[in-house]
Amino acid sequence: MDVSLEQLRTLAAVIDEETFDAASAALGITPSAVSQRIKALESAVGRVLVTRSKPVRVTPPGAAVLRLARVTTRLADDTANEIGIGATAGFATLPIAVNADSLATWFLPALARMPARFRAVFDVHVDDQDRTFELFSSESVLAAVTSGARPVPGCTVTPLGSMRYFACAAPDFAEAHFPHGLTAQALATAPVVVFNRKDSLQHRFIADVAGHPLQPPAHYLPASADFVHGIQLGLGWGLVPELQYAALPQRDSLVHLAPERPVDVPLHWQVWSVDSAPLRALTGVVTAAAHRSLDPARR
Repeated sequence: MDVSLEQLRTLAAVIDEETFDAASAALGITPSAVSQRIKALESAVGRVLVTRSKPVRVTPPGAAVLRLARVTTRLADDTANEIGIGATAGFATLPIAVNADSLATWFLPALARMPARFRAVFDVHVDDQDRTFELFSSESVLAAVTSGARPVPGCTVTPLGSMRYFACAAPDFAEAHFPHGLTAQALATAPVVVFNRKDSLQHRFIADVAGHPLQPPAHYLPASADFVHGIQLGLGWGLVPELQYAALPQRDSLVHLAPERPVDVPLHWQVWSVDSAPLRALTGVVTAAAHRSLDPARR
């Protein structure tokens, strides 16, 4: 299979930018040139690699070639860094997926510990920990904090530990809605705060406690700080990360509804097996930060 670096870089750009026009802007070439490079790559491979839809989607054969594109362009960029050439002005871009609760607690300090000599910039994609695995397996990012332990072919997986959550509410809310504790009847009617419509953590907890699924009224607050603040203000109850609760200036603004029933979400670091010094360094700072912040007993 005789393909060029510019063809592989163009394939990655088309998938990342989702349209040929946006890829042309990102690459600094015409849309016609993008189309010609993709056609030439498909001719070389003998397979259709992308769907000509909006957004552009990678086909199953295209996913394998996209994996090659990620690895090859990463190595090319690292080499350009080492010898001081390239359009990135000596910086390595590392696309990463992470769940919002990790980003709000232990993950950002990990990025800050990345050694300056690697001259890395981060392209962070935020989603639910169950969905970051999808970003990773679709080759949209080079590394991800996920809840999935199943390795994607061509990657390595490192257990990080578990994020512990507790059901919490504002004191007045707890008194009004849960006077007799977390009963099924109370859980069915008390408003709950949910991160977004992809977040199933609260509803899984409700089903576990009640013994069957329930659909209480729900507020959606898609930011970790706002999620906790909404619970403090009495909008509803929700599962608050232990790390965020411990960092609250006024912990009496929340009460535990079921301290005997913590929810532990195991997290893993999935990273493509690329011989990249910046990526190895990133793995080092992320795993070290997780080991400092997440309970080893739940790793």
